[in-house]
Amino acid sequence: MNNIHVKTGDTVVVLSGKDKGKQGKVLEVSPKENKVIVEGINVVSKHVKPRRAGETGGILKVEGPMHACKVMLVCPKCGKPTRLAHKLNADGTKQRVCKKCGETF
Repeated sequence: MNNIHVKTGDTVVVLSGKDKGKQGKVLEVSPKENKVIVEGINVVSKHVKPRRAGETGGILKVEGPMHACKVMLVCPKCGKPTRLAHKLNADGTKQRVCKKCGETF
């Protein structure tokens, strides 16, 4: 199992690809595939067939998964894209620390 530097609910900025520079909230994290799904980023068209009588099919716009290495966490305190550091507390728990401003979150 891989460790991913972002968690569900984090705000991230896209580093490369067609959505470079855009920010969004992480909706889902898949550590096994090393991918994340970000709100409003990497929107793809999904063709859906009607499964039951009376149900409508069509083309839906949904967020597709992207590699976790293409996103960088945005610090909630200073608002800048940053790498993470980890600080070990006295009781043995880890806290995430912003490399730019030094604040924990």
